[in-house]
Amino acid sequence: MPESTAEPRKEPKMTTPSTSLINLSRMLVLALTLSVTPFSFSADLGAGFAAYKKGFFTAALKEFRPLAEQGYSGAQYFLGVMYSNGEGVPQDYKAAIKWYTLAVEQGDRNAQFNLGHMYYKGMGVPQDYKAAVKWYSLAAEQGNPDAQLNLGLMYWIGAGTIVDYVIAHAWLNIASSNGKAPEARNDLSKQMTAEQIQEAQTLAREWVKAHSK
Repeated sequence: MPESTAEPRKEPKMTTPSTSLINLSRMLVLALTLSVTPFSFSADLGAGFAAYKKGFFTAALKEFRPLAEQGYSGAQYFLGVMYSNGEGVPQDYKAAIKWYTLAVEQGDRNAQFNLGHMYYKGMGVPQDYKAAVKWYSLAAEQGNPDAQLNLGLMYWIGAGTIVDYVIAHAWLNIASSNGKAPEARNDLSKQMTAEQIQEAQTLAREWVKAHSK
């Protein structure tokens, strides 16, 4: 994770967190999707995924549920998505949290990201920005671009964490390199000094280098 040893940097031109939250939360990636992580599909999991993509939710549920109950993280994640969206089952955020949590226990980065979404919005759990930052951080470290974007925005506005433009820019830069909202990084750059931008770019490069091995 990009880190800085200096004291947290708070800029006088920074709008208040509440105002920033209204403006920047629109940029947060909040959709509950299947994300981008390639799963190692068993035949049954592959069949469930194919059915899901076609909108055959009952058939997908039939494949996913027994696998999820046997401990397959991919199936647990998919069940979380289905309960979150009410696809083939009544919408049930608490059930979604249950399945996401089980997948998270096995290190599933997509479930980590979606748990961050649930805590950010207070869906099935009390709204908790600190918990959202926790789950976004874990997913971001594993390379989830949506989590990297959201984490950068959280550091920008100080939601659930300190306001730190350097760390925010570093994560937004990493997310941008993965095709996520380069305009966010560019907008933040306008509020930073050249030295801060250089420090953030160094952090981003170091993170990419460490995670490309």
